[in-house]
Amino acid sequence: MKPAIYFDPLLLLKAQGIKIAFFDVDGVLTDGGLYFTESGETLKRFNTLDGHGLKLLQHIGITPVCITGRDSLPLRVRLQALGITHAHFGTEDKCPAAEQSLATLGLDWSVAAAIGDDWPDLPLIRRSAFSCAPANAHVELLSVVDHVTQARGGDGAAREFCDILLVASGRYGSILDTYAR
Repeated sequence: MKPAIYFDPLLLLKAQGIKIAFFDVDGVLTDGGLYFTESGETLKRFNTLDGHGLKLLQHIGITPVCITGRDSLPLRVRLQALGITHAHFGTEDKCPAAEQSLATLGLDWSVAAAIGDDWPDLPLIRRSAFSCAPANAHVELLSVVDHVTQARGGDGAAREFCDILLVASGRYGSILDTYAR
């Protein structure tokens, strides 16, 4: 099956060689809204396209790492269901968390990618070899990233980021073929 997806070749060159991908949660994997029940329980909405993209990254050897300023049971349940073992919760200063993940995996910023939507994500965006922001990210991130997704946070932005990394790795077409059979 011939892939229908297309990204600019220069963008794909920038995204080649990535081994680790940092994901913000609120505003990237979710729509950024905070939903509370009457009893104060947090509810979060996750997009299954994004989730499948995270699984595909793991399949090709790119380690997804979630670094979020918040912590919630729904998030932990979702990450566990996706098999994501590298996550940092309740982390406002995201750079030390990212540095810890890089050290644990024996990697450096030259093989890192990041997607975020607001100022706390800037340190990761600015250090990573490839960076992305959802269409509805804050203007300061939109002005410095390598790619702005067509999708909004929580509505497929993370999947678009994953798809770029999959295409840049040269594995997108072969994985698509396995599903098309």
